[in-house]
Amino acid sequence: MESCNCIEPQWPAEELLMKYQYISDFFIALAYFSIPLELIYFVKKSAVFPYRWVLVQFGAFIVLCGATHLINLWTFSMHSRTVAVVMTTAKVLTAAVSCATALMLVHIIPDLLSVKTRELFLKNKAAELDREMGLIRTQEETGRHVRMLTHEIRSTLDRHTILKTTLVELGRTLALEECTLWMPTRTGLELQLSYTLRQQNPVEYTVPIQLPVINQVFSSNRAMKISPNSPVARLRPLSGKYMPGEVVAVRVPLLHLSNFQINDWPELSTRRYALMVLMLPSDSARQWHVHELELVEVVADQVAVALSHAAILEESMRARDLLMEQNVALDHARREAETAIRARNDFLAVMNHEMRTPMHAVIALSSLLQETELTPEQRLMVETILRSSNLLATLINDVLDLSRLEDGSLRLDLGSFNLHAVFKEVLNLIKPIASVKKLPVTLNLAPDLPEYAIGDEKRLMQTILNVVGNAVKFSKQGSISITAFVAKSESLRDSRAPDFFPVPSDNHFYLRVQVKDAGQGINPPDIPKLFTKFAHAQTLATKNSSGSGLGLAICKRFVNLMEGHIWIESEGPGKGCMAIFIVKLGIPENTSESKNPFLPKANHGQTTFPGLKVLVLDDNGVSRMVTKELLVHLGCDVTTASSRDECLHVVSQDHKVVCMDAGMPDGFEAAVCLHEKFTKRHERPLIVALTGNTDKVTKENCMRVGMDGVILKPVSVDKMRSVLSELLEHRVLFEAM
Repeated sequence: MESCNCIEPQWPAEELLMKYQYISDFFIALAYFSIPLELIYFVKKSAVFPYRWVLVQFGAFIVLCGATHLINLWTFSMHSRTVAVVMTTAKVLTAAVSCATALMLVHIIPDLLSVKTRELFLKNKAAELDREMGLIRTQEETGRHVRMLTHEIRSTLDRHTILKTTLVELGRTLALEECTLWMPTRTGLELQLSYTLRQQNPVEYTVPIQLPVINQVFSSNRAMKISPNSPVARLRPLSGKYMPGEVVAVRVPLLHLSNFQINDWPELSTRRYALMVLMLPSDSARQWHVHELELVEVVADQVAVALSHAAILEESMRARDLLMEQNVALDHARREAETAIRARNDFLAVMNHEMRTPMHAVIALSSLLQETELTPEQRLMVETILRSSNLLATLINDVLDLSRLEDGSLRLDLGSFNLHAVFKEVLNLIKPIASVKKLPVTLNLAPDLPEYAIGDEKRLMQTILNVVGNAVKFSKQGSISITAFVAKSESLRDSRAPDFFPVPSDNHFYLRVQVKDAGQGINPPDIPKLFTKFAHAQTLATKNSSGSGLGLAICKRFVNLMEGHIWIESEGPGKGCMAIFIVKLGIPENTSESKNPFLPKANHGQTTFPGLKVLVLDDNGVSRMVTKELLVHLGCDVTTASSRDECLHVVSQDHKVVCMDAGMPDGFEAAVCLHEKFTKRHERPLIVALTGNTDKVTKENCMRVGMDGVILKPVSVDKMRSVLSELLEHRVLFEAM
């Protein structure tokens, strides 16, 4: 048998195909069953997945597909009806689940597409956030640079240091090749190169302020790019092939110095700007960025603020220096004024004492002489001496009172007094003078005028006496009338005294006094001058100059102290005038008697004091002799002493009164020694000080050492008689000063 080289197939072709299908279905089923396991693992590991139920449905579809392929393995051989039923059921379920999954994907696909859209939107937003973060980082860097520059700029208030520091810090922060500052000149027509970054001493280079590029920069508050070839940027020529870098210019507002005159600071024009120029390095591709321009603008504003602070500081320092110089000058003037016031007061005190001492002798001896037997001519001469002496004493009082009024040391001595008695006393004092000129004087007191009042009796009497004395002085004929009444509320206000604001109440009233005369009269324009010291008013009728001296000036001060107002009315020369004043007086609770003992309530007449032992202590021989004669005339038994030791040696319990001069060097010590010598009050004599000093310090010192009274010189016979009567009756007597 011949051999055959043909290869017979191991399996028939149909069986081979079935075998391949069998193996493929197995692996398909295996793959289908592994996919749901992977999906279950993914769902468990995923924290957020929006379509879990879709995955479950899709997993069921895959499982069923795998089951159909797995069941199909049994269909390649003879199989039972059960296998066919199972296969049919699996395919029906697979078809149902696959159709449901397909329909579900129709709804899911748009959502998936929207998710993709949102993903793109989020990517775009992320890109924008990246850009914004870049801007924020740039702004933070710019802010850091601004804070650093501001700190460096404001670390000093010297304007030269501020400007130089600004250029240095900008050059370091922005890596500039050059930075310059152009300041306006005094004329305001040019800009002068004042500061540069690279040059220590820049050349005094100027450019006209009307250049178009300068006008363009000055017209905007933003940093502007300018040509590198402009006059303010071309500081040095470029050499070789290097190209100039970009140049930026910005204006720097300057403080308007219209209210300041600072040394070597330019007088600014109406533009009030400086120019800052910044240059990038040459032959560089670098350009100006927006954040760098903003940094330059902010720094320019900060420089303007710092310069304004520096200018104000310089002006305040100049004002402080000027104020210190003025304070030194004022302090020097104050010390000189105080020295002058002390010298004046010392002079017045000495003159007061020295003038009152001889006046005491003149008035005392004249009053003694007046009570002797005299011929009519002699009596007239003695009365003239007394009147002249009293007028001179009044002048001394006026000078001293005016001095105390001017330095503010005069205070009212308030007390209860008899108001009607004051007017009657003035009438008694003025009648002898008026009778010489044959001028009748009448006094009219309103029925509702209170008899007693509270006020400064002495100042009120002096005011009335001065006003009435002026009326007598300037009247040659006619009559003089004095009218006093309580001013009604509707008549208190006067347009001539806008600062006079009377306030009526139940505790006080306003006294209105009118003194009318038929004298020379006064021109209305000259009336205000009468209340100045030593003013003169000239009448048109007589052409005679008449001086008012100090009287009315002091009256005005006294009336102001008593919260009142004084004025004069006159229709003109030859028609007389009327002086009117209003003062505020209190209403005493007990009006039965006066509380001021200086005005005697009883007329002592020719009372004498026979046998009254009095000791006179005075170191001035004339004054001691005069006081002794007054007391001897009144019947007293007088002993004299010229020193403290002599007084203590001769004084005894028989002496009832000791009259001592308060101006003695050891006068106060003598009073203290008398208190020590006579410890029991009834054994000690009454101690009375005779003084020419009108200040309250003397009165307080007398009271401090235990004196029983203070009497102001000069003293006449009548005054001494009244003093002794009151002293013996009340055992105390302090005359108002």
